[in-house]
Amino acid sequence: MALRIGALINAIVALVVFIWLGSYVTHGGEPVLFLTWESALLNHSTLVAWWLTWACYVYVLVPIAVVLIVVAWRVPAWRGRIAFSLVMLFLCWQGADIAQHLFARPRRLDWVVRHETAFSYPSSHAAISFGFYGLWAAMIWRSELSRSVRAFVPALLVALVLGICWSRLALGAHFLTDLIGGALLACALLSAAVAILPLEVFRNPEGSETPTDDLR
Repeated sequence: MALRIGALINAIVALVVFIWLGSYVTHGGEPVLFLTWESALLNHSTLVAWWLTWACYVYVLVPIAVVLIVVAWRVPAWRGRIAFSLVMLFLCWQGADIAQHLFARPRRLDWVVRHETAFSYPSSHAAISFGFYGLWAAMIWRSELSRSVRAFVPALLVALVLGICWSRLALGAHFLTDLIGGALLACALLSAAVAILPLEVFRNPEGSETPTDDLR
């Protein structure tokens, strides 16, 4: 119960900050200090940035979702966590799209490689990377898998999340505040889901090594 109350409070705080930040940058523009950082990161390692940004496009996410569904069919102990991650993927994706239309912040004009035509705040890439890849990092770290897997895979996924966010700046696709907004949206949605849904997706890694067939 304490975990659910804490998650609910976290969801409310993240949502309030998300809305405030979106209103601030839509009407007041990007902070000058951030503009300096964004200019310094623009158009560096463009090919790598382009590869990383693919990780949140539909033609990469759909095959990943299919693989996860197959794993869920074969490994009952992970069904709840896989179902939760796919729900969060959809919510972060659609939530970011809806929020972009609500705030209607124009995109940057100094883009490279690809001209993104959707609105800018929040970044759907940041929302998906934190709400899906970041979620998997947390679930694996807090799972019953071996210590080596729990150490290596989450670190790799966290690096992927950071790499995706960097790629959006390197390609001039987003402002830094767009990425912060995407992370806040993912945090709000994840926290709300943890507070509301009757699932325990973060297990005690020191618990029983025998996986159960429930939705945990």
